[in-house]
Amino acid sequence: MAKKAVSVTLETDNILWLKSRVRAAGGRSVSELVDRLITQARSSGSHQPGRSVVGTVDIDPGDPWLEQVDAAVKTIFDRSLGRPSLVKESKAPYAAARPKPRRRG
Repeated sequence: MAKKAVSVTLETDNILWLKSRVRAAGGRSVSELVDRLITQARSSGSHQPGRSVVGTVDIDPGDPWLEQVDAAVKTIFDRSLGRPSLVKESKAPYAAARPKPRRRG
């Protein structure tokens, strides 16, 4: 099938996510990944609108008025900070190669 170039405006975080997925999957480009994601979505046969999130949150029966939520969220956040995280430094910008010195002799 023929391909056609289009312009897509995305949030910076979404672009970073796409690039990381390309690297993780060993793909060639963001365009290839976006094309594959759309193809998979179209072929899944699910053409339903987004689902509701109603009922996806469990509220502690001992705290129905959410009076202890701040402490609970702080505890979860503090635990997450204690886990190691993968950090990669960005590559150095491209620089022109220096010419090799000539050999005499």
